[in-house]
Amino acid sequence: MNFLMNLIWFVLGGFISFISWIVIGILWCLTIVGIPIGMQCFKFAVMAAVPFGREIRISESGTSFVFNIIWMLLGGLALAAEEVIMGVIFCMTIVGIPFGMQHFKHAKLALMPFGAEIYRIA
Repeated sequence: MNFLMNLIWFVLGGFISFISWIVIGILWCLTIVGIPIGMQCFKFAVMAAVPFGREIRISESGTSFVFNIIWMLLGGLALAAEEVIMGVIFCMTIVGIPFGMQHFKHAKLALMPFGAEIYRIA
């Protein structure tokens, strides 16, 4: 079931989230200092491509908080706004609600990617 939902997700708009994370990751990797941030973006691009069957855990460490503030100012707000808009559009239909909820989950991730851990659920 997760495979089918991921396939439908990717075709109906998940590719937009995937491409957005890849582009932001590439832009961060253009600078030597931004490579760790870019690598984090690539990790979450995979989550944006196939979100069903995966969950996100966000830690509360102080180091992550500082990086998340910097991230929010330099790219996170744009990604979060994109995810919220797409989530609202999907939630306008009954069939699209599960996909809209995934976009809202990604909006939280777009605001606070540092300290986040992706894990599979059975």
